[in-house]
This record gives sequence, C-alpha cells and structure tokens, in this order.
Amino acid sequence: MVHVKRAYDEPAADDGCRVLVDRLWPRGLAKQQAAVDEWVKAVAPSAELRKWYGHDPARYPEFAKRYRAELHAPEGETALRHLRDLAGDGELTLLTATRDLDHAHTAVLERLLA
Repeated sequence: MVHVKRAYDEPAADDGCRVLVDRLWPRGLAKQQAAVDEWVKAVAPSAELRKWYGHDPARYPEFAKRYRAELHAPEGETALRHLRDLAGDGELTLLTATRDLDHAHTAVLERLLA
C-alpha cells in the first residue's frame, strides 16, 4: 500500500517505510522530526520541470506527462524500481514538502506504484 503525506505531517505508526521524494530537503524541517527512512532524490522532477510547472494546477496535466517521461530515463527508472521494491515489502509513505498533494509529483508516483 502506498500513501502520500506532507513531510511536515507527524509520523504515524502505520506509515511503514517513509521516503522523501523531493530533490530539496523541506525548509525548516529537522531531519529527526521528519523520521525519514530514505531520501530518493532521483525520482523527483528535474529542477527545470519543477520551475516550469510552478505548481500551477492548470499546467498539471502537461507536468504529469513530462514527469512520466523523465521517469523513463535510466536514473528515474532505477529510482522508481527501488520504490516498487519498497512498496512490495509493505506499507510505503511518500513524503513531499508540496502543499497541494492533488497536483504534486507524488500523485503521479502514487498512481505508478499502485
């Protein structure tokens, strides 16, 4: 089972493996407070794509398409395979600093891992 949470949310007992999937560490969040088991930067959107998107919901469909294309690159495929392995071992919680979880890269990842 794959869950998505903001990195700022309190850890829960049923989170399973907690994986940060952003390229940048969440601002103002202490590493101990985050309770992150792994940080998989390679699965995050590129800086160029992230800047182009700018978290504009109107651009989300195109963002999701471009992001999926990035995940087909060797580094993205390897990172995505690693997340699939973690999900196969039990509960997996993807963590992001993004506020709008419905229009975040984690929504794309959640669908790909389901």
